[in-house]
Amino acid sequence: MGSRGKISSASMSVASATPVDVIQRPDAPYDLTDEQSEEWWAVVNRMPADWFPRETHSMLAQYCRHVVAARRVSQLIGNAEGSDPFDVEAYDRLLKMQEREGRALSSLATRMRLSQQTTYDKSKKKPSAAKRPWEA
Repeated sequence: MGSRGKISSASMSVASATPVDVIQRPDAPYDLTDEQSEEWWAVVNRMPADWFPRETHSMLAQYCRHVVAARRVSQLIGNAEGSDPFDVEAYDRLLKMQEREGRALSSLATRMRLSQQTTYDKSKKKPSAAKRPWEA
């Protein structure tokens, strides 16, 4: 049980004397565009402040570039799907570009532990399958 009465200023000063480490979130590199910087901050603010050490900043910057490039390719695909006449060869090239961007994003997200695959806890038990009616 705690002590009763008013807390002394001496006991309060001990608590305030303990240093608190403030971890700064990494700032977006200057070579990113505004849209890429927005993606940087969206990712950085979503994760704990110490999630991205200095050695991962270039990987995160490249991830942000790929996100924006994937958006651009997606817009081009939307335009190509609505075009008349429909150019199959151009559409195929855009789909290949989209696949490349998706692979790059997946690889970088996995390496930086941003994807769901890397946050899935395999130690949790899977639900047991119910008995089938003919096994009863």
